[in-house]
Parts: sequence; C-alpha cells; structure tokens
Amino acid sequence: MEAELIALATSGATTLITLMISDAWTQVKGRLTHMLGRGDDEEGNLLQELESSRAALLYALASGDDTRVATIEAEWRTRLLPLLRRDPSLVEELQNLPAPSAGTVYNHISGRVRSGLVIQAGRIEGSTFHAPPDGRTGGTMGD
Repeated sequence: MEAELIALATSGATTLITLMISDAWTQVKGRLTHMLGRGDDEEGNLLQELESSRAALLYALASGDDTRVATIEAEWRTRLLPLLRRDPSLVEELQNLPAPSAGTVYNHISGRVRSGLVIQAGRIEGSTFHAPPDGRTGGTMGD
C-alpha cells in the first residue's frame, strides 16, 4: 500500500501543479483548500500557501527555472503523502480532481518587444492578417 500512496502523492502533486497553471485553478482552489485542510481552522493559511506556490510556479515557468518548478512539485508531493496516510478517503478525492484540459496553454512572451500583436488560438484556418508596411501594430484581420 505504501508504494501506491507514494505513486498517488506523486500523481496528486503533478495534477496540483498542472491545475495551478491552468484555467481551472479559480474553480478548484477552494475545493483543494478544503480537501487538503480537512475543515481545519488553518484553511485560510493553506489557501495562502497554495496561492504563494502558484505565484512562485508561474514565476519559475516564466523565467525558465525548471529546477524551481520541480522543487515546488516535490514540496507538494512531500506534503500530500502524510495526508494520504492519515486519511485514506483523500485518495478517492484526489483521483476525482478534474483533469486539466489538454488544450491548456501557458504562454510567456519576453524580449525587447515594445509593441506587437499576439494571437493565442488552438487553431486558425483561412485567416489573413495585414500589418502596416512600417511594422506597427493595429493592422486589420480579414477572412
């Protein structure tokens, strides 16, 4: 059973990290706080910890710090394992967390861009984008 709990803690931490950077975060953070806090009076502190981890995670991703990303995930894996040992019902709750959609994308734009057009889309077909000859933004989009 211990190996299964370790595997679940690992999977749960990975899911937690993925949810932190997904659009689903706003919908699941309250549920996670309640689930991990188990009605503890310290749920407010737990929510702050989750949000702090999320901010650190987003910063690490933006700066390309893969070591920090792995460290944040390891911290939550380490935190989940004793919770799973104490409360076996948490196993089912972790397994029932919503899986982040495969289409969730985190974008980071950096460099010396002063202005420009950014388009985020899952799929673009048959569109033509026109830009002024001097390269400034504000072009029109036609079909």
